[in-house]
Amino acid sequence: MHSEHKGEKPHRQILIATDGSKITEKAVDCGIEIAKLNGSKVYAAYVIDTTSCDPNLMDEDWAQKIYEQFEKTGYGAVSYAVEKAKAAGLEAESVMLRGNPAEQIVDFAEKQKVGMIVVGSLGKSGSEQFSIGSISAKVLRNASVPVLVVRDIYEFVEVFHRCQKSPEVLAPQ
Repeated sequence: MHSEHKGEKPHRQILIATDGSKITEKAVDCGIEIAKLNGSKVYAAYVIDTTSCDPNLMDEDWAQKIYEQFEKTGYGAVSYAVEKAKAAGLEAESVMLRGNPAEQIVDFAEKQKVGMIVVGSLGKSGSEQFSIGSISAKVLRNASVPVLVVRDIYEFVEVFHRCQKSPEVLAPQ
């Protein structure tokens, strides 16, 4: 073992992919908790999906407005994650990418040599048979590092606990 690797902690850099939704806010929270354990640097990434709009099928001005909205959403999403990471005492950097979201997330992780990718259940597929979003599934399949997919189970748990406390539910029939 080389001396520079001695005592090195795993996941020294963590990539948290966010789209600004509530589920990715939960992924941000989970990613930051893991980063705190390891003293990791956090990359908060948003990908402007250039594959979702076909410029040949829409007016150029309209396409530009859509991308501007994506940028605005993206800056808000990564700023939220960076602020939370810095408030937790971590080094953090915002990253705005363009292209196919899954490919961009995996490519960035490889280039930066991150030790872990954290994603919410991004880009839900139309088919109910898949329990995680298609983007998350593609990241999971193609990444060469561990991937944590955070699913939105918390609301279910909260509703379940509320139901247990409700007199109507607990009253015998």
